[in-house]
Amino acid sequence: MTVRFRDEAADAAYALGWTVVRKTPERAARLAFTAIADRTWHRYGAGVRQLERNLCRVLGKDAVDDEVRVLSKKVMRSYFRYWLEVFRLPEYDRNRIVGKMRVTGEKKIFTNLDAGRGVVLALPHMGNYEHAGAWLVHQGYPFTTVAERLKPESLFDRFVEFREGLGMEVLAHKGASAYGRMARRLREGRPVCLVVDRDLTDSGVNVEFFGATARMPAVSAALAIQTGAALIPVTLWYEGEYWAARVHEEIPVPADGARQEKIRAMTQELATIFEGGIAAHPEDWHMLQKVWLDDLPGSPAEAPR
Repeated sequence: MTVRFRDEAADAAYALGWTVVRKTPERAARLAFTAIADRTWHRYGAGVRQLERNLCRVLGKDAVDDEVRVLSKKVMRSYFRYWLEVFRLPEYDRNRIVGKMRVTGEKKIFTNLDAGRGVVLALPHMGNYEHAGAWLVHQGYPFTTVAERLKPESLFDRFVEFREGLGMEVLAHKGASAYGRMARRLREGRPVCLVVDRDLTDSGVNVEFFGATARMPAVSAALAIQTGAALIPVTLWYEGEYWAARVHEEIPVPADGARQEKIRAMTQELATIFEGGIAAHPEDWHMLQKVWLDDLPGSPAEAPR
């Protein structure tokens, strides 16, 4: 009963966000979400504590200090800005979505797609990837993505409806059918966008990430190898009132090695590129979950405190 009540409460909260928050005057909404971010940070719950352990990895520190605490507060403000914008994004017109987006390297995407070659865009949990997706749709390139199946089902349906309203094709995260459909879209010369800095399955690849072993999904590399699509990393951040993104160079399929070896090598390259983007903009990496193997239950190693 408690779990069901919590699920229903979460669904009601998100419903409120997409109705009341999206219609609230923007300045008032931003002030409110900043206040909520600060209050959440002060409460120092499990999510904030894990965030600070993650930031210790990024900054190369053994323990949380004043620098980490200041940075974690900035991350929480950035994270709640993301949620505010998610709720308000359906109200943004094309001029705002495109005009406020600062992108470098986007021709790498368009050149491949215009030539009929599919593109796998691989992103970390940085900045506002929902806005980046809306930007890509407004450039004339609707894409396919996946969504984690949430509880209750009505909450998952709300996220699907939100993303489909922005012009995305949304597939449930689990299941071979999602992988197969993404592969078909890529063979059709269309883009697929995936957030892949944290593994949600048992089939991830171990990579070196900020000097320790983390697990990341293999799906982006596997799709590129299977379909011939270009695997292109993208990192995101905020620049004041603007949204910013860098489209990195394509990660090529290695010429030698078995399929699994190629997947590992490409995923490691992806992790290395993510490292650089996160190190440059750590305040916009919204990772409040466990990423490194040392932090997972049963690990003999001890995580930074």
